[in-house]
Amino acid sequence: MALSDPLSLEPLDAPLSALIDHARAAGADAADALGLYGRSASITVRGGELEDIDNSEGFDIGLRVMVGQRQACVSSSDLSSGAIQRLAERAVAMAKLAPEDPYCGLAPDARLSLRRDADGLDLFDPTEMQPAELKARALDVEAAALAVPGVRQAEGASASMSWSAVRLRTSAGFDGGYAASRHGLSVSAVAERDGAMERDYDFDGTRWFSDLRSAEDIGRHAGERAVGRLGATSMGSGAFPVIFDRRVSASLVGALTGAISGNAVARGVSFLKDDLGKSLFSKDIQIVEDPLRRRGLSSRPFDGEGVETTLFNIIENGQLNSWLLNTSAARQLGLETNAHGARGLSSPPGISTSNVALLAGQNSPEALIALAGNGLLVREMFGPSLNPTTGDYSVGVSGFAIENGVLTHPVSEVTIAGNLRDVFASLIPGSDLRYDNDTNAPSVLVEGLTIAGR
Repeated sequence: MALSDPLSLEPLDAPLSALIDHARAAGADAADALGLYGRSASITVRGGELEDIDNSEGFDIGLRVMVGQRQACVSSSDLSSGAIQRLAERAVAMAKLAPEDPYCGLAPDARLSLRRDADGLDLFDPTEMQPAELKARALDVEAAALAVPGVRQAEGASASMSWSAVRLRTSAGFDGGYAASRHGLSVSAVAERDGAMERDYDFDGTRWFSDLRSAEDIGRHAGERAVGRLGATSMGSGAFPVIFDRRVSASLVGALTGAISGNAVARGVSFLKDDLGKSLFSKDIQIVEDPLRRRGLSSRPFDGEGVETTLFNIIENGQLNSWLLNTSAARQLGLETNAHGARGLSSPPGISTSNVALLAGQNSPEALIALAGNGLLVREMFGPSLNPTTGDYSVGVSGFAIENGVLTHPVSEVTIAGNLRDVFASLIPGSDLRYDNDTNAPSVLVEGLTIAGR
């Protein structure tokens, strides 16, 4: 293990400046340029032997130009001066032929972030893992999974690390960037009994190596979950309470953020398009977004358009406070952007969130199971289906039956269905919230979903 100097943003400076300058010279009225540097390494083992190694490093640049109310986006990994000039000229030529978009344009100057770096957010860990160290950790997590009685084999045991740097520059004068890191460890375990096999997994991903869960913990947990699924059967159909384990419950929060995306609302394709300011959850439910969370997996000092980020209450006391808006969606809806722009290399800004969390409640997972009485604990989901205009929702699941307030036998080949309005209205959060993904939630209890089993 070595400690290296933090990534420098300086190599991105000249290419982005040149992109903007050449675009203006070619006739662009406005432009923004994005530069990315990425370096990553991952190693996968199987049966104690190296199975795969992936090591990559490179620079990418993207340019968006606007000519009047027309825009175009281009990208390249060629940072030579001639290629940059040709890229800018091609972008302007494309923009002149593009259809008019009355909502395109740079973010308003008044909304731009004064913070141009990620100082204080602790997003970059200079710990560099060498290939031999990554392989050793992958072997450790595999061995821990195989040590669980009943586990036949481990698959996809892998360890990874990545460094990245991002820099955004606009023709209006915004210039900001920051570096980030990520460490990961994962394994899938296969358990067998009487010829029947079940699979499960565990993983962890953190900004800093020191925050990563141990290989022993991850491997053991994956193995125990796989063994626990042996002997799974279906269950009877009907309307029952359903608990979503904390590993899958965040998908419900993700369905909410998708439905309140300004783009979906502006197009009229969201089942929540008329619910701004209304109560969707019980009054004790809070869903917050914290882009400035220290070591957060999606923390950022400014959004993809350079707009200042801040703590954002999406659901406050059960009530929907705001749409998620970038500059374009805000203009369509006659509102102001609230820093949810996501800039891609070769496309106009989309909409994204940063460190969203359904805040924890008072009930432990065991207390939620007792409250459910008779129902289902969902541990894994397969192929969720959501009608975005109605909120109708269905998904195949596996997990455990709940009888008289306790877990009984493992369950598979079951489908649950309902409407997300009803899901949100009855949702009770557990106390086991962890911030280990971009979107986070504790275990949640939902009343009255329809279970289709045997």
